[in-house]
Amino acid sequence: QVQLVESGGGLVQAGGSLRLSCAASGSIFSINAMGWYRQAPGKQRELVAAITIGGSTNYADIAKGRFIISRGDAKNMVYLQMNSLKPEDTAVYYCNVKTMLKDYWGQGTQVTVSS
Repeated sequence: QVQLVESGGGLVQAGGSLRLSCAASGSIFSINAMGWYRQAPGKQRELVAAITIGGSTNYADIAKGRFIISRGDAKNMVYLQMNSLKPEDTAVYYCNVKTMLKDYWGQGTQVTVSS
């Protein structure tokens, strides 16, 4: 089992920045990749960015050039630096961890970008 706790969401003006953090605990040795997804009201959950244990990153088009995903030295932390935020980035952001057996999800953190 892996437990995830997210933090760092909030309200920011358009053009501003936020940094999301996710701390994993439990069977972190089984983690293959960590990432961030988001879900806006009335829309499906979508990938924002992901990073493997080897450090390879994958960004959705919505994140390229604006967001940066990284992992902490302890390998149980994943961060999402979000810059140049837009009102359309408003959503609940979820931390995701992939293991060989299943995916785990955090409880979500709200990001609201005002125009």
